[in-house]
Amino acid sequence: MEDQQQQVRARRTREEADRVATEYEASGLTRQEFSNRSGVPMKTLARYVARYRKKKADKNSGQRWVAVEVAEPCGRGDELSVVLSNGCRIAVSHGFHADTLRRLVAVLERA
Repeated sequence: MEDQQQQVRARRTREEADRVATEYEASGLTRQEFSNRSGVPMKTLARYVARYRKKKADKNSGQRWVAVEVAEPCGRGDELSVVLSNGCRIAVSHGFHADTLRRLVAVLERA
């Protein structure tokens, strides 16, 4: 009898769905890989990501361009750095891991 009973899954809240979408985007994995690892069905993940991206785009629609000043080279010349308006500085040197930077930027965008 137990084999014939359907599994009942709890529904995720909007916040939980957004967290899943954020984790997916920061993971650097394909949808298939993330789905396999997290147990979230592909169609569900696609829906969460689409809704999250739309919400993020709506929220960011008021963003504006800012002036960028290229500073004089200093150091070894193989460093890339960005100074945010709040004074925080993100710097990476030659050989940095792009996925790590991608995850860092995703976290900072949520803040």
